[in-house]
Amino acid sequence: MEFKSGNTQLLSKLASSDQHGENSPYFDGWKAYDNDPFHPTQNPNGVIQMGLAENQLSFDLIEEWIKKNPRASICTLEGVNAFKDISIFQDYHGLPEFRNAVAKFMEKVRGGRVTFVPDRIVMAGGATGANELLMFCLADPGDAFLVPSPYYPAFDRDLSWRTGVKLLPVACKSSNNFKITVQALEEAYKNAKKANIKVKGLIMANPSNPLGTTMDKDTLRSLVTFINEKEIHLVCDEIYAATIFRAPNFVSISEIIEEMQCNRDLIHIVYSLSKDMGLPGFRVGIVYSYNDTVVNCGRKMSSFGLVSSQTQHLLAAMLADEEFVEMFLAESSRRLGNRHKIFTRGLEEVGIKCYLSLRPEKTWMDLRPLLSEPTFEGEMALWRVIINDVKLNVSPGLSFHCVEPGWFRVCFANMDDETTEIALQRIRTFVGERKEIDTQEKNKRYKKIC
Repeated sequence: MEFKSGNTQLLSKLASSDQHGENSPYFDGWKAYDNDPFHPTQNPNGVIQMGLAENQLSFDLIEEWIKKNPRASICTLEGVNAFKDISIFQDYHGLPEFRNAVAKFMEKVRGGRVTFVPDRIVMAGGATGANELLMFCLADPGDAFLVPSPYYPAFDRDLSWRTGVKLLPVACKSSNNFKITVQALEEAYKNAKKANIKVKGLIMANPSNPLGTTMDKDTLRSLVTFINEKEIHLVCDEIYAATIFRAPNFVSISEIIEEMQCNRDLIHIVYSLSKDMGLPGFRVGIVYSYNDTVVNCGRKMSSFGLVSSQTQHLLAAMLADEEFVEMFLAESSRRLGNRHKIFTRGLEEVGIKCYLSLRPEKTWMDLRPLLSEPTFEGEMALWRVIINDVKLNVSPGLSFHCVEPGWFRVCFANMDDETTEIALQRIRTFVGERKEIDTQEKNKRYKKIC
């Protein structure tokens, strides 16, 4: 009997489906980079990765701390005595010192205006695992969550692929500074009801990805009121809480529920150390829920995506060093703000406007003037030129479910100064050539008229 590779009948529906979300220009851009990655000497004409929202500007600060604190690692002569205790099985509640340190860190990045209880912290494999864990706890396959758009493209994968949960985008527009309104939520909720879709909650990122904006207190209060009236859940992804470099300051949902009456069983926070500490490879995801049943269920489920005890051991010591944490957050914010200023000024020099962002590792570029036509077909045509010819992996707004064509997310904190300047130079050259072509076409049309 001959067995052919790729026979989907031998696989599960999940494995043979295309619901992972990779059929998106967001992931296509990553593939283009993987196939032709930029290197300053080995491949200077390769694709520069500007689709990765990662802060690589402060690794030296953490490296210096590690050198000064060898006991924090079980892989050093000073710390090896803890090897046995750390390497044996650990309860999936997490090391007590780790949960305590994370709770204190979460309080610090929220300005000390709220207290977090260590026993409510549930671990997961990064924010990806934390978001999926919550979906398993809160919804059944076929249920839906409202999501203000534009939103992080990988939400389609993280929240839906394995859980079977649906995401229903709630359109936000530039004319309203992309703010989410109760009217838009009510309309989306009503439309779901008409389609016989059960809405289990609202999930949103604050600070926003891709916009980089934060929600003010009035907006957050209106969201809590909305979910309370509908008796649905509110999941707040707050993984960028400390990466704000100018006013207004970040306001956590945890502060809002201290100020108003609501059903706290409906409130859940997702956090991680991937952005604020620049440690995505450590895969530290956190669910903080005010619902006891969700905490208990989440702990049971966290055994499928635990943070290694070695990582917990190291980070517990690092986060407990309050002097270091204070210095790191301040210096990281300063460096990110400086990079943001350099890059956005470079864009402004060639007439590219950016949405006012409070998060400095990326920006939301307005490339509408460069579209050949004001459609998503025009956006994708422009994106293909930027990927294939300009060799920059930027992410088109379509992949973020933006309702207006012409917006692009570009990240610039995952590279060194030299690569940043090369990327800016490529943009300058491209925009200059584009303007020259437009001028020539306008002159041709003018001559025909004359």
